[in-house]
Amino acid sequence: METTHDMTTTILNDLVEINNDRIVGYQKAIEELTDSDSDLKVLFTGMIAESQTYKMALASEISALGDKVDTGTTNSGKIYRAWMDLKAMFTGRDRKTVLENCEFGEDAAQKAYRMALESEGLPSNIREMILTQKAALKESHDKIKSLRDMQHM
Repeated sequence: METTHDMTTTILNDLVEINNDRIVGYQKAIEELTDSDSDLKVLFTGMIAESQTYKMALASEISALGDKVDTGTTNSGKIYRAWMDLKAMFTGRDRKTVLENCEFGEDAAQKAYRMALESEGLPSNIREMILTQKAALKESHDKIKSLRDMQHM
């Protein structure tokens, strides 16, 4: 039976991996953009920095619990990036496609954070940190969705 401590560490490591996915996803998105999309490059660079900050906060809590931080990405994240590569081959590197792919990734991050918060027995300080990160990531999601919605068909 998994202890509360083990469960907390597992959840935190899952969120570290989601943030790793997000970093790699936005790095990939930046590569897909053209020079005329400098506004998105700046936005995505900020989102990479956001995930690096969240990852460090999560890693600090894992270390405080006496465990090791996962350094990989989730399987779903790897699938997401492979899907993004495949889709780009067929549809080109247009702004709307990149934003759609980023929104897909943001949806995955929201789901991971929501699942983490549904877990019983999380220490209140960790639950608070996860809530704060989820709220900020929701703002990023909404920004991506808004930009995507502004694109012409």
